[in-house]
Amino acid sequence: MPKIADIQETPNPNAVKFILKEPVSHGTSHSFKSAEAGVDDKLAKSIFDIGPVVSVFYMDKMITVEKTDDAEWDEILPDLAVPIRAAEAVVSSNGNGGRAAAAAVGGAIAAAASDDPKILQINELLDERIRPFLASDGGWLEVLGLEDNTLKIRYEGACGSCPSSLTGTLMAIENMIKEEIDPEITVVAT
Repeated sequence: MPKIADIQETPNPNAVKFILKEPVSHGTSHSFKSAEAGVDDKLAKSIFDIGPVVSVFYMDKMITVEKTDDAEWDEILPDLAVPIRAAEAVVSSNGNGGRAAAAAVGGAIAAAASDDPKILQINELLDERIRPFLASDGGWLEVLGLEDNTLKIRYEGACGSCPSSLTGTLMAIENMIKEEIDPEITVVAT
């Protein structure tokens, strides 16, 4: 059972990030944008069962929860702490936190496993200069694919509905990719 080390605000006023002392996944990201989407995930379901929850995102030692506009953090934070503390911590069997075996879910698998040199360059750039900052704000970004010079990405966690990620951050990512990888690439968030 993970202990909560800290609860942090994010740039998205409807999302908070729980920092845990033990991991709840081995480097894989898990994103649920509705209670229906999280019904088969024990941790997500237990958080959605609290009530006014819009989305749940978790990875490693971080859980980001987005609430409804009308819910008040002071009222639901104590309720959210219960299923988070009851979650099962994952245990590494190889000493490296399981990262070597980690794989992304959904369309990101193809992008991560791609042998397209541009996708590899883009992921390296994002790993180095974008993803750490998004994670520090309770979010994440996955590359879904590159087709006809259009890079499709998906924001996760607190970034999934944050206006700044859908405007400023998206523009910054596109500018960085245009300058450092290919000036013809456009970036769209899905």
